[in-house]
Amino acid sequence: MFFTYLRRELRRRRKAALVVASGLALGIALVIVVDSVSNGMGKAQDRVLQSLYGLGTDMTVTKAASAPTGDAQRPRFRFDARGDDDSSAQSSDRVMVQGFQTLSAVTVGKVGAQPGVSDAVGGLSLQVVKVSGQFTRGKVQQDGGGFQRGGEGGPGQVQGGGADFDVNSYSVYGTDVTKPGLGPLTSSKITSGRAFRPAESDAEVAVVDSAYARQKKYKAGSTVTVKGVAFTVIGIATADSGDAAADLYLPLKRAQALAGAKDKVTTVYVEATDSTKIGSVRSAIRKNVPGTTVTTSADLADTVSGSLSTASSLAAGVGRWLSAAVLAAAFLVAGLLTSSAVSRRVREFGTLKALGWKSGRVTGQVIGEAVVNGLVGGVLGIALGLAGAYAVTAVSPGLEAQLGGGAGGTTGGGFGGPGRQPAKTLEVALTAPVSVTTIVLAVGLAVAGGLVAGAFGGWRASRLRPADALRRVE
Repeated sequence: MFFTYLRRELRRRRKAALVVASGLALGIALVIVVDSVSNGMGKAQDRVLQSLYGLGTDMTVTKAASAPTGDAQRPRFRFDARGDDDSSAQSSDRVMVQGFQTLSAVTVGKVGAQPGVSDAVGGLSLQVVKVSGQFTRGKVQQDGGGFQRGGEGGPGQVQGGGADFDVNSYSVYGTDVTKPGLGPLTSSKITSGRAFRPAESDAEVAVVDSAYARQKKYKAGSTVTVKGVAFTVIGIATADSGDAAADLYLPLKRAQALAGAKDKVTTVYVEATDSTKIGSVRSAIRKNVPGTTVTTSADLADTVSGSLSTASSLAAGVGRWLSAAVLAAAFLVAGLLTSSAVSRRVREFGTLKALGWKSGRVTGQVIGEAVVNGLVGGVLGIALGLAGAYAVTAVSPGLEAQLGGGAGGTTGGGFGGPGRQPAKTLEVALTAPVSVTTIVLAVGLAVAGGLVAGAFGGWRASRLRPADALRRVE
């Protein structure tokens, strides 16, 4: 009887039911679009942050560099006087630790032993400055061709000569090749050649970033010389998003040998067993490994600015408040329309009560109709929301993410990148992925909207008396 009466009433009042369902649908659709765009913002921000710390890294452990004293951090270059041989080229390169103060390699084990840490690996950030060129001896030109006493020529002038030197600066990163799944190189893909093998921890091999390879015309099989050591290029890596962590990647032991930093690292990359434990892992490392700075992805996220940050704030703040306001208004309007519909059905409900229907049965009938209206509105809202999310993904508007430069801490290359870097701007495409959680939320809102509307109408119906129906009889 309940479903028969329900079907008949909904069919008879199609227009009123469609108005209520449409109002709920708009509110639900707006919630879906805002939630999916917020998810897209999060994914876009993750892509930006991956260019700094690599996949799988939840946090890094570093030690801020102390202020340089005197000429301690100033590179010195010495060149020999070659006598009459002034045509040979000379070169000298300096390999310096960049950005951070070094940590003992033992620190990697200490960090890895902390509760909640799944894995930890060390890396060494270096900067290479190479000066190469040659001196040219000047020639003495005599004045006027006269001679002085003693047979010596008169005073002359030195003409020509000088020096022509080129300065080449690039970044090098020593990576632990035995754990390729953690660290900054994981944010790049090998597009030519191959990656490091675990057995190459002390081999003279290198992986070159694609941008630097194009600049220097390197390819797989080329030779790169660093401080007199020839490294064979085994692969070209292309960063997935933004700039690569370094121009050149070497096995960690080789990088340590070049810099004279045996058993030293600048960064410890940490992967947590569970993303929900990042806070506790951070606290444990700070407590048990004193003198270090622990930086999480959340810290770096706070440094991302530009249109990505602005849009994310709008979606998280204004967008959600707006969707909540529209949804509340839709609930209120649905409730008022349902209550108004009940008022127009006084004769009907009064007659039913006169025939023996209890108030609870009448109220249940009204709530059932309202819940069905809410479910219809949910279906329409989900369809509109999916269409809106698809439109955003199809357009894929570009957003800019600005990463401020800085040394250490939470800026620039602070999360494992090579020390102090200039501010850079990345462009990412916005998508609006709709998750199962969002769909479940939409269904819940549809049912909630129907219950709210039914509560309004049910309360009004419960107050009707059979006498009210008799007054309407003409």
